[in-house]
Amino acid sequence: MADAAKYQKLASEYAKLKAQIPVLKKAYLDEQGTSNDYKEQIKAKDQALRKCEQEIDSLSFRNQQLSKRVLFLQEELDTIEASKKKKIFGRSKNRNAETTAATPVPTSPGVYSEELFSKIQENERLHKQVDDSNRKYQSRIQELETKLEFFEKECNQHQQVLQSTLQKSKDQIDRLQQEKAMVEVKLQKLESDVKSYRSRAELSEEKLDIVQSRLQDDLQQARKIIADKLPFIDTRHRDLNCLNLPTHDRKHQLRARELVNQSVNHLSELVQALSNFYTYSEQRSKIYPNDGTNEPLSPVNLMYCRYLHENVSYLRPCEQALRSFLATLNEDSLTTLETATDLLTFSRNFRYLVAYMNKLLPYQLASIEEECALSSCTSTLEGKNMDLHRSLKHLTSVFNKLDTYIALLATQSQNHCQYPHQNHFSFFVSLSKVLQDLDTSVRDVSKHYNSKVSLEHQLPTATQKLKTTDECIVSSLISMVTCTGKISAFFSVNVDFFKENPGYRTRGSSIGTDTAVDGPRSGPATVCFRQKASTYLSQLSGPCPETVPHRVAVQNRKVLLSSTESREGLSKQLTTAQTRVNKLEQEKEHWMLELQLLQIKHDKETEKVQKLEKELASRLASGAMKDSIEDNISKEPSSRTSSLDAVIPQNPEAKAAMFGKLDMVSAGSSDAETREVLIKNHFTNRINDQALQLQLVESKAVNFHSEVRALHKQLQIADKSKTRCEEELKDSSQHLAQLRDELQTTTKSYEGQLSMMSEHLASMNEKLAQQKDEIDDLKSQKVQQPKEKKKFRK
Repeated sequence: MADAAKYQKLASEYAKLKAQIPVLKKAYLDEQGTSNDYKEQIKAKDQALRKCEQEIDSLSFRNQQLSKRVLFLQEELDTIEASKKKKIFGRSKNRNAETTAATPVPTSPGVYSEELFSKIQENERLHKQVDDSNRKYQSRIQELETKLEFFEKECNQHQQVLQSTLQKSKDQIDRLQQEKAMVEVKLQKLESDVKSYRSRAELSEEKLDIVQSRLQDDLQQARKIIADKLPFIDTRHRDLNCLNLPTHDRKHQLRARELVNQSVNHLSELVQALSNFYTYSEQRSKIYPNDGTNEPLSPVNLMYCRYLHENVSYLRPCEQALRSFLATLNEDSLTTLETATDLLTFSRNFRYLVAYMNKLLPYQLASIEEECALSSCTSTLEGKNMDLHRSLKHLTSVFNKLDTYIALLATQSQNHCQYPHQNHFSFFVSLSKVLQDLDTSVRDVSKHYNSKVSLEHQLPTATQKLKTTDECIVSSLISMVTCTGKISAFFSVNVDFFKENPGYRTRGSSIGTDTAVDGPRSGPATVCFRQKASTYLSQLSGPCPETVPHRVAVQNRKVLLSSTESREGLSKQLTTAQTRVNKLEQEKEHWMLELQLLQIKHDKETEKVQKLEKELASRLASGAMKDSIEDNISKEPSSRTSSLDAVIPQNPEAKAAMFGKLDMVSAGSSDAETREVLIKNHFTNRINDQALQLQLVESKAVNFHSEVRALHKQLQIADKSKTRCEEELKDSSQHLAQLRDELQTTTKSYEGQLSMMSEHLASMNEKLAQQKDEIDDLKSQKVQQPKEKKKFRK
């Protein structure tokens, strides 16, 4: 089943990746098309720029012509004006009477000047329009180039991501195919196993029917024996009768279980909200009033952060204790305050939590006071901080009250602390009031903190990191307000149910008995005994654990005791080995000297042998010596020849040396003495060789013994490393599970990024459409400008 689930999971991941591939391909093709469009637009813009440059050149040429024409007209105007002045001056001399009348003003020079002035203004306006259009065009080209570079970079990035995803998908497809083949093989094996198991199941069903029929008969017989022979005989004694399992109303038990389940859910939400509040407060204390990355934190903030970091170790046990209490509630047992023994663990853990809050409160208040002592803290902000100061004190006091009432309710399951059942309703009413006070105090903390944060964010020293952290704290406080509101409403609604008497009775008593006078009808240890009995029977039905035989355990202990040697024994062995090494070195030096002496003797003997060989050759040449040698050899007894053959070696050089020795010995002593000397030398050499071999064997034996000890120690080290590797394997498996979870989160994040990229591409397409519209507008403006120029020319 695990392999099938794994294969299904891999198939779903493969389907996701396969669905992502066409999206990435489409995005890549769209980006490629947009890049091509941008390139075409750049080419069109270049062509338009060239046209504008040509128009500017023609306009400059036209301007030069107009300026030359203006100069020419100005010169003509000056000449005309000069000639007219001369004529007017002549006429004034000739006609004195006519000068009194109004002289006519020439109209032509004024018309020329006005036309010239209008041409100059038109020229200036055209120059300004050309410059403005040129600047706008250049700026637009730069913006489009920067956007094109940005889009090309994004296109490259998308292409790299696409290639990496394609490669990963190919690798994953290959791996999935391999796993598919393996799963198919396993499936075939499982099918064959299923067939065999079906045949076994049929046989077991037949046996089960037989066993069920036999057990049914045994059950009927046992019920008959219990009904007839085993009545409960302790109903008269109340102390013994309270240990019997009571008969009760199952609806009441189901309602109680439902309420406990709802309280567990509310408590888990409150624990999560408190944990978020403490963790975000720790982040805030590391940022404000001193930034821990740049400045050292104050000792108060250091201790405050350290205590805040421990919040989970106090919050989680409360939730787990209440969940374990919920797990103990069954339908076949009645739960009241007298029988709820597991509430003590919840009360104990809640007391630890309240003690942690009391320990945390002074540092929390000191941190607020440090914030008030800052130079940037205004009077209004200081007032808000002091309001928060008082609300936190009140919240801690409310938690202390809540702890006392929870402890009072939890101790009702103990025999030494049992109040009458009529007082339980007052306990629950007081607890409901405390929960309402908790809701109001949490609301006050949230309100004061929100006003404090709103003032702090207006300061110039407030950073973006502080603002985000404060927003997280405010959200956690809002969740705390909602949780406490739910808890107070839940408790106030269900107070009447807690007031009701539990509907149960024991054998020999009725529901209407007075528990205030007679005491409880059921002992609180009854449920514990029942659970212990059920666990004991489940352990009996389970398989026996694997054990080690006694003989193997004793042998392993002997091996361990023999392998554990002390340091003193090893040091003694080391000293003996060092002394032996020193002796061997001394013997080595002695035998080196002996070898040098023997080498000298050997050189002398070889010289003598050479001389004897020369003399022998000279005598053989003469012939007389040859006959004497043959006579001597024939006279030698057979025993001497055999002994000499046994003693003389086969090497020719050694034979020559031995013959030289024989000749020398024969010259000075008899044959018996020579034999004894040769035999003695032979056996002394053999004894020396055997002694050397014995020393070698002993050294090898010592070496093998030390190697065996070292291998034994290495075996112990290997066992330790094996256990360590097993632990590392467990850690690596856990790490692998974490990595798989991270892989799932990364795949989800990649999916989110892909969706974001698709949205970004859609927005970019919209921007490109807007840019195209702007380009079309510019083109239309450029088309209108030459028409205006043509009109002006006309």
